[in-house]
Amino acid sequence: MPIPPRFDISADEIGRIVTRFYARIRSHETLGPVFNAHVRNWPAHEAKIAAFWRNAILLERAYAGNPMQVHQARPDVLPGHFTPWLALFDEVLAAELPADRAQSFSALAHRIGRGLRMGLVARGQPAGGPPDLRSGAFGA
Repeated sequence: MPIPPRFDISADEIGRIVTRFYARIRSHETLGPVFNAHVRNWPAHEAKIAAFWRNAILLERAYAGNPMQVHQARPDVLPGHFTPWLALFDEVLAAELPADRAQSFSALAHRIGRGLRMGLVARGQPAGGPPDLRSGAFGA
């Protein structure tokens, strides 16, 4: 018996959200330059990210990447970028989905975003020691 999705959303809705989100990212004053420096093929990138979300929500197992490794390998991706990223994502979710499904998707995105942000904070910390919470990397 297949495992049910985390919440009710279709693959088409995920694809539409990803497309609209990245259309906004490309023109964002802070995030646009970072993404535009790395993404050469937007349709391929959007397809890969839609597969990531289908994997995370619909449990399709269609994504075989390592988001933490990708983000940590790019020194211009900073922990503070996740605050505007998530705010923009939440705006798209609110515009595209009923409130209950937008909230479910947002909660998952924020949980993943916290993990990625922590990975970027760890990237800048001395190995083996506790994180330097005074660095400002957690919030900004």
